[in-house]
Amino acid sequence: MVQVAEPDRFTRFVVRLYERAPRWAVPLAALGCVGLGVAYAMISDPTRSAPDALPTCLLKLTTGLDCPGCGGTRALWYVLHADLPAAARHHFLFVFALPFLAYLFVAWGTQQAFGWKLPQLRISPKMIGGFLVAWLFFSVARNLPWAPFTSLYV
Repeated sequence: MVQVAEPDRFTRFVVRLYERAPRWAVPLAALGCVGLGVAYAMISDPTRSAPDALPTCLLKLTTGLDCPGCGGTRALWYVLHADLPAAARHHFLFVFALPFLAYLFVAWGTQQAFGWKLPQLRISPKMIGGFLVAWLFFSVARNLPWAPFTSLYV
C-alpha cells in the first residue's frame, strides 16, 4: 500500500486560494505576466544594448553560442513596433509561432474567464514534433561558422 503524503501548509494555502478565486483570476494573472514581459521588452530596448549588457544569456556568456531563444526579445521588440522583417531576421521561428501562441492564449483565457469556446486549433503531435525539429535545426545552423549559416547570427 502506497501512502500519500499530507500536503504542507503552503500547498494547502495555494489550493484554498485557487479554489476561492474567481474563474477569471488565472487568465488575468497570466495576462499580467505576458504584460510584464512585453513591458520589459519595451523598456529595455534590446536592439540598442551592447551584446554584453546585463542581463545576458548564460549560454552565450559561457560558450559563445547562440541559445535556441537568442534574438527572441529583439524579435518581440520589432513585432511590437510593427517591423516584421526585422523581427524575422532576429528569430524567424518566434515570429512564425507568435500568432498561434497568441490565439491559443486567447482561446484558453476566454474559455477560463467567460466560458466561451473558440474554435480549437488542430495541432497534432507530429506538427509539434516537426516544429521542435525545425527549432533544433535552426538553433544548430545559426551557430555554424561558415556561409550561408553566418547570416543567421544575430
